[in-house]
Amino acid sequence: MTAPDSTTDLLIIGSGIMGSVVARLVREASTATSIVMVDGGPPIGAMPGLHVHDTADPQIWAQYNSPLASGIQSFYTGVEPPPSQSPDAYRLKAGLHLLSAVGNDTSAMPAAAAAWNVGGMGAHWTAVTPWPAGTEVFDHGDPGLWQRDLNTARRALGVTSAAIGPTLPGEVVLAELRRRYRGVGPADRAPQLMPMAVTREPGGRLLRTGPSRIFPPLGSGGDSRFTLLPRTLAVALDHDGRRVRGAVVLDVETGDRRVIEATATVVCADAFRTPQLLFASGIRPPALGRYLNEHAFLTGRVLLDLDRFGLDRAGLPRAAGDERNTDSLWLPQNGPAQPFHGQIMNTTYVDPEGLPLAHAVGLSLFSPVETRPENGIRFSEDTTDVTGMPSFEIEFGYTDADLNLIGAGRSELRAIAERFGDFDPGTESALLPPGSSLHLTGTVRMGTADDGTSVCDPYGQVWAFDNLYLAGNGVVPTAVVGNSTLTGTVTAVRAARAALRTIAA
Repeated sequence: MTAPDSTTDLLIIGSGIMGSVVARLVREASTATSIVMVDGGPPIGAMPGLHVHDTADPQIWAQYNSPLASGIQSFYTGVEPPPSQSPDAYRLKAGLHLLSAVGNDTSAMPAAAAAWNVGGMGAHWTAVTPWPAGTEVFDHGDPGLWQRDLNTARRALGVTSAAIGPTLPGEVVLAELRRRYRGVGPADRAPQLMPMAVTREPGGRLLRTGPSRIFPPLGSGGDSRFTLLPRTLAVALDHDGRRVRGAVVLDVETGDRRVIEATATVVCADAFRTPQLLFASGIRPPALGRYLNEHAFLTGRVLLDLDRFGLDRAGLPRAAGDERNTDSLWLPQNGPAQPFHGQIMNTTYVDPEGLPLAHAVGLSLFSPVETRPENGIRFSEDTTDVTGMPSFEIEFGYTDADLNLIGAGRSELRAIAERFGDFDPGTESALLPPGSSLHLTGTVRMGTADDGTSVCDPYGQVWAFDNLYLAGNGVVPTAVVGNSTLTGTVTAVRAARAALRTIAA
């Protein structure tokens, strides 16, 4: 056995939200624990892990935020972009890339994408943080611990219950939604303002929570026991089948490989690259890559009938500062009685002189999809993607039950829209292609027993391993209907706690 090139107490693979939460919670519990964090991608801008919404660089702002002006999230990665022209990981540009553009077969989930940059998806996400309920919850019989971990996740993300709105039109929309869904679900899951992971500056500007805000040393240093290694891709876990010695990492600029040894390793790369790394390392439990889940994504937009609601066009609200929306509203799912998660983003359109023209109610309904092993990722033994890791094919489809519920969602979206104005579902709504939400879960799911249906235990510890932990949305075992980040962060809270126990042992 060769000597390691470096050693640390904790190795975190992935610098996104999940990795930064693990680092923060470990540091809060122990100032002495040494932490190394690796990420294959480069930083975006001067501060690693800063959310691109908050950048002061106008070029970065335009590159990463202008595509969101459409209000359709999947456009963030582009519309049918050509295959990546990058021949290797070093020349792969920082940002989000469709997985098809970096050498994978994603025809079954054409909008599936992943980040290649320090901060991962945490530099790009919408910062929307609805909390899970009902079948989304995985408390494994301990609801008290679940609630504590969920509260810790909220604190780490800086969740604010009322971030954008309500304006007067927003109040109108909420009132209509509350009338339609009166008596459906508990009071705390009535239509309401959307909770978001934001910090409000004294001047009123909203700053999104990115990894550098969760764990400041990631972006600005100042912690002598923490090391961030960008452009450092973990290509294999060095293990004996029971214990992980550490990781073999590739310097994507020079091509050099070395070993980082660690007492505990937490992998939180994302729902695709976490199982990809395990597969490349020969860690291949039956559930690896299986149970891939993503809710269906219905979107629509309707112009608010101002006369119907007695609103004055000249008095329509403008989005504050650099925001695109005047209101961010939430229609929570409430089980069979109301199975859809609703995200409502309102916008005032103005003319070239800045005078209000109309007010749009932007509607998205997320429809739950059955969790089943047939949906998943099939890795190749022979071919690699642009990063040099095993390439894969996504296998994903809707069941008859899924399609029936999507049909009901279309009807529900139309019924909601028609409460606000004239609506043509043929031209003003769409079912977006799979992968569009970027809310992918299940590929390294947790479970209560090593029975072939899970990859790790409820605390993220990989079955049969003493010191290997997983965190992130891929660990979530339930069919999440809403935005998945807050739910996935619970797995980072648990992995941090479990890794600390291993380090202290």
